[in-house]
Amino acid sequence: MLASWYDEQGPAADVLHVGELPDPRPGPGEVRVRVTVSGVNPGDTKKRRGWLGSSMPYPRVIPHSDAAGVVDAVGEGIGEHRVGQRVWVYGAQSYRPFGTAAQYTVVPDHQAVPLPDHLGDDLGASLGIPGITAHRTVFADGPVDGKLVLVHGVLGGVGSLAAGLARWGGATVLATVRRSADLNRVDPAVVSHAVALDQEDPASAIRAYTPRGVDRIIEVALSDNADLDNAIAANNAVIAAYATRADRTEIPFWPLLFNNVTLRLLGSDDFPPEARRQATRDLTSAAAVGALTVDVGARYPLEDIAKAHDRVDAGGRGRVLLTVNVPR
Repeated sequence: MLASWYDEQGPAADVLHVGELPDPRPGPGEVRVRVTVSGVNPGDTKKRRGWLGSSMPYPRVIPHSDAAGVVDAVGEGIGEHRVGQRVWVYGAQSYRPFGTAAQYTVVPDHQAVPLPDHLGDDLGASLGIPGITAHRTVFADGPVDGKLVLVHGVLGGVGSLAAGLARWGGATVLATVRRSADLNRVDPAVVSHAVALDQEDPASAIRAYTPRGVDRIIEVALSDNADLDNAIAANNAVIAAYATRADRTEIPFWPLLFNNVTLRLLGSDDFPPEARRQATRDLTSAAAVGALTVDVGARYPLEDIAKAHDRVDAGGRGRVLLTVNVPR
């Protein structure tokens, strides 16, 4: 099969190889997926470049955890009915060496989730890390029906899916964007009120819409927004943070404490198994009724994987995808 891999960490152009590797075979309880689209996430590029001092977890790594494709072989204990099924894949390179940047990937059966026929591969390849993270930020602390949920970075990969899931779950969704010029890109069918962080007093703009504050805050940059979050949080609110821009992030501890705020930190590789499985069920259901969409920012062939990684590291808008096998 045609695949990309790295045997050492470093810059994308220096360490990513593209060539032929043996076709993988599914073991007991596994399925093999013929990959059509592989999703590239910031976590994939961080592993490749040794972010925060991480080392090579395996002698050779085929990167990427997310994909869409078709099951073409099954291992012992898996019914043949799965062969030919369109699926979306998550966690392919989570505690495993060989991910989805290849024509074939092998994963445990439950990590190849049936993809409804009317949904495209681009969406399927975007539901893994960002979708399951988004689901956990929204629902880890219970249902959101009737609640006010604010999503920071609503135009990002996780943020856009979190907003869609919260709206699907019955919440009123508020959102922020970094620049006023981006406000017209926010979907009014999902977001009831959006605020730009470059305006003079975003906290007052949010409080003007909801004087009592918001119940749940989906946070992409805790280091930047901790004081703003404190200013807009309702009593007993939850701040669900999946990213920050400072490794040692300061928070206004006492004001948050007196407001009984819960700070939940979310690392996608280590969510509880049942939480991941519930996320896959809800993501598929929400996507099936049109509640979730993705913005594709760039698409590359597998041979240009280094360019795709550089695009992710540069922080461009939209999902970055690799086209692997052209659908038959």
